[in-house]
Amino acid sequence: MAGRYPDRIKQLPLYDGRFDAYKLQAQGSDVLFASYQPGMEIDEHTHDTDNYGVITRGELILFMDGREQKYGVGDWYHVPAHKEHAARFEVETDEVEFWFHEDSRE
Repeated sequence: MAGRYPDRIKQLPLYDGRFDAYKLQAQGSDVLFASYQPGMEIDEHTHDTDNYGVITRGELILFMDGREQKYGVGDWYHVPAHKEHAARFEVETDEVEFWFHEDSRE
């Protein structure tokens, strides 16, 4: 798996999904240390989690609400639960994603 993460992060379980990531599970949330290869696209989808992420290398191109927005190193983004969105990566990209489960607010 690509990504410039410390060895300790690379010892975490792998995420089984549409992209490469190491997964740190926490109460009411998951934390993913994700990596994307140039040219990767994630088709439009939704999920049951409220997602926040920060780009640590490269660039995320996020499609949501009929708009395209680019996020670079140090930029945070938010995708609300059940919101349709898609993503594209033109360069090698790493990010840390926080997936908050809906029932974690209770």
